[in-house]
Amino acid sequence: MRTNKLCCILALVHVFAMPLVARMLVLITTCCCCACPTGYKEVTLLGQNIDAYGRDLPGMAADGSGRRQHTFTDLLRYVHDVPGIERIRFATSHPRYFTDRLVRACAELPKLCEFFHIPFQSGDDDILRGMARGYTAARYKSIIDNIRRYMPDASISGDAIVGFPGETEEQYLATEQLVREVGFDRVNTAAYSPRPNTPAAEWDNQVADLIKADRLNRLNAVVTEVATERAQRFLHRTLEVLVEGVNPRNSSQAFGRIRHNKLVYFDGNGEELRGQLVNVHIDHCNAYSLYGRMVEVVSPKAPLLASLQALASR
Repeated sequence: MRTNKLCCILALVHVFAMPLVARMLVLITTCCCCACPTGYKEVTLLGQNIDAYGRDLPGMAADGSGRRQHTFTDLLRYVHDVPGIERIRFATSHPRYFTDRLVRACAELPKLCEFFHIPFQSGDDDILRGMARGYTAARYKSIIDNIRRYMPDASISGDAIVGFPGETEEQYLATEQLVREVGFDRVNTAAYSPRPNTPAAEWDNQVADLIKADRLNRLNAVVTEVATERAQRFLHRTLEVLVEGVNPRNSSQAFGRIRHNKLVYFDGNGEELRGQLVNVHIDHCNAYSLYGRMVEVVSPKAPLLASLQALASR
């Protein structure tokens, strides 16, 4: 999937005569502007290898840096100016394209959430090479170190695969070690399964299913242990929660999401609070959920109509 297809399809005939890059930025921004009056406060820019946005678009930056004229960092700054949007997320990033310039922009732009999903797949360089991932474990860790240099409280999630063809026990343990060293807030894990028409599916060094299942169980235990430890940093803090609705397991509770992408549950009317920002004091933390009590409803920002008019007058 080409990440520059990231836009809503809207009936904006009058922009179709504009250059390709401008048209795409206008469509993306207009999609956000159209969502705001209906109560949407959060936008997620979604694409495969989203941080590669702009690499297939024409033009180079005028500063002589060698980068493209329009990059994902530029797109974030553009969307950030949309009035009414209070939170911006993006996924999924590829380590190959994750730049220092992108990290600095995320730290500078207040609407950008403190959450990054960057798959790593394995902690062993030979396995990463076999997967043709284009980076090393050391390179991946340097990206995370850089994120935490600018945004120390940021949440990090990733993806990992165990049992890739030829994976030894030592190579699997390198993945465990990477999970502990990085300190992930969440890792989506899976055991490798052969897919038709892929080179690895034809290799003769497939890992036995029982071994893959064992490694997956062990890795999940490590992931939960690390995530539980990481979650404790939220204990006794008051955090801003965007309410998503009623807790499906307890109708007397509302639930929502903090900027770090963790779910928060608290007593309250989820229907009435849906779509609102509230402050919640956190009393208990587990690996993937937080529990607390609502302190207050966050005051709304400046009136949307006035903000849209100000944007249009630029």
